[in-house]
Amino acid sequence: MNQEERLVSPVAAPDDLFDSDLRPRFLSQYVGQEHLKNNVEIAIAAAKGRGEPLDHVLFHGYPGLGKTTLAHVLANEMGASIKVTSGPVIERAGDLAAILTSLQEGDLLFIDEIHRLNHVVEEILYPAMEDFELDLMIGQGPGARSVKMALPRFTLVGATTRTGLLTPPLRDRFGLALRLNFYTPAELVEIVKRSAGILGVPIDEAGAAEVGRRSRGTPRIANRLLRRLRDFAQVKAEGRITATVADAALAMLGVDHLGFDEMDRRIMLSLIDKFQGGPVGLETLAAVVCEEKNSLEDVYEPYLLQAGFLVRTPRGRMAAPAAYEHFGRVMPRNRQCELPL
Repeated sequence: MNQEERLVSPVAAPDDLFDSDLRPRFLSQYVGQEHLKNNVEIAIAAAKGRGEPLDHVLFHGYPGLGKTTLAHVLANEMGASIKVTSGPVIERAGDLAAILTSLQEGDLLFIDEIHRLNHVVEEILYPAMEDFELDLMIGQGPGARSVKMALPRFTLVGATTRTGLLTPPLRDRFGLALRLNFYTPAELVEIVKRSAGILGVPIDEAGAAEVGRRSRGTPRIANRLLRRLRDFAQVKAEGRITATVADAALAMLGVDHLGFDEMDRRIMLSLIDKFQGGPVGLETLAAVVCEEKNSLEDVYEPYLLQAGFLVRTPRGRMAAPAAYEHFGRVMPRNRQCELPL
């Protein structure tokens, strides 16, 4: 299944571009991630007090949790301009050099998917981050020479979903490395109510709660569901979203009360019905549900693990007791003793 076609996919879809107006601009508007916000507030206040740019920041966490939003928030809080790019786009060292030389004093450079930077390009970043210098090779062959170019003091903000793929030299050059966690249903309710106010959609507390608990701990999904509910309410419910309207709309869209969609159910029911709850290898499970192994591991499994439905063991994937209960299956007694404590 194409990730852009999944309503509950945390991966950005083309229609998520309309979410730009829903994003908070300042920390005071940002809901959730309290520990992260406290660290960022102190770093910003200290940098402003010294009259210096903010230290380099790395945000890591699952897709859709607000890494890009936080990068823009940092720029607004510091009163600085921000340039946005991504790791796969910067193919050559010259591409990065062009970006770095265009920065002004105090600017933020945001590199999304920074773990996908070319290693040759990454080497250019080391002196730029540490000494604010750019090492350029002029010419070729025996006549080639290295030239150092001074750069304005800037802040690099990196975002990644795969911290383990970052090289240690790059990771160690970030002064702040902050992890974004899944949001609680209560935090998502606040996000839904704020977004509904911006969109001009009447929604009551129960309706917001229904959207919040089906959003899989992810603001991007919450805003996507809200847009679909707005359309449904406009046509079927005089424009107002209540718990009844939300339940009817999300049921029609195939999103159950835990936020599972058709693919989630296919994964878990394959484990339970075809493999007696597991353990089963990742490649075998991916083949059965007709999905790529990497997509299964990086996109589908995180929420199933976080919800307590899936267990990873050295021998493979296993269905947890909560999955049997949710899907109305009886868990074999011999499986209970096989699950890790």
